[in-house]
Amino acid sequence: MFTGIITDQGTILELEQAGDLRARIGTGYDVSGIDLGASIACDGVCLTVIDTGETPQNWFDVQVSAETISKSNLDTWAVGRTVNLERALRVGDELGGHIVSGHVDGQAMVVEVRDEGDSTRVTFEAPDHLARFIAPKGSVALNGTSLTVNEVEGNRFGVNFIPHTKTVTTWGRVAVGDAINLEIDTLARYVARLAEAS
Repeated sequence: MFTGIITDQGTILELEQAGDLRARIGTGYDVSGIDLGASIACDGVCLTVIDTGETPQNWFDVQVSAETISKSNLDTWAVGRTVNLERALRVGDELGGHIVSGHVDGQAMVVEVRDEGDSTRVTFEAPDHLARFIAPKGSVALNGTSLTVNEVEGNRFGVNFIPHTKTVTTWGRVAVGDAINLEIDTLARYVARLAEAS
């Protein structure tokens, strides 16, 4: 489990397609403290660490299945790309965002980016089958970042990014046309399910 609070920005160092996709990600994390088999959310996708190293910089390797690629934007990864990283939640950690599983539901598209003072307002378009789970003032995880939805209109919704968020995550480089990993709030999923059953 994760909280959607990004703790590092990693860089894709290598990609190898050999059966599944294997990615090497450079990180600021102390990899001596990362166990093989540990989970790290990479742009919001929970991936398992299969190797680590420290030369020439700290890095960890992950393996990405075809199923994961089909549901996420990981097919757009390229060497040099920056990705949001979060280590798995530990008992006793501060829950600063919301409960995030790292199981991406689909992709949202960036349809508008505009500055509002020092902040940036971004409008996303969600797939029709996921849009009903997104509510004003509710939570959503986008590329692994826990965010508050400002407004919803049909299958479009807006999020405001403050300067701090744009600095410590990849959101400072967002552009129209970007495909974004979308994980709906678990609570919204269960509320909708209960409403269907009643």
